[in-house]
Amino acid sequence: MLDNTDMGILRELSKNSRITMKELGEKVHLTGQAAASRVAKLEDNGVIEGYAIKVNQVKLGCFIHAFITIITQSTYHQPYLWFLKTQEQYIINNFKISGDGCYLLECKFPSNELLNQFLEDLNEHVNYKLSIVINK
Repeated sequence: MLDNTDMGILRELSKNSRITMKELGEKVHLTGQAAASRVAKLEDNGVIEGYAIKVNQVKLGCFIHAFITIITQSTYHQPYLWFLKTQEQYIINNFKISGDGCYLLECKFPSNELLNQFLEDLNEHVNYKLSIVINK
């Protein structure tokens, strides 16, 4: 069971996972050593599964943010999943979903031409509905 201190640690690490244990301890009213022990315990118990960075895709030249609802024609999804492996440079997330489709694909593209080529190639495996992000 997590207490308020553990929840505070998770909040602070979610804001900045590169924070020093000393700074983290100050924010949650612990010593740096006590904060490090709590973090290690949260990691050991699987509450903290890992650390990640958030990449600004626009600064990398990917200006088109798209969500693509994938609709498969059969229960055999392997051709679609194999196709995705060849397109990893564009894919942010591929969520298996229930509802209107089978998957929700989140992608970033540097140009409309590359998005169009991706969609043409994708259509060889599945049908889709495209949504473009206008603003975040």
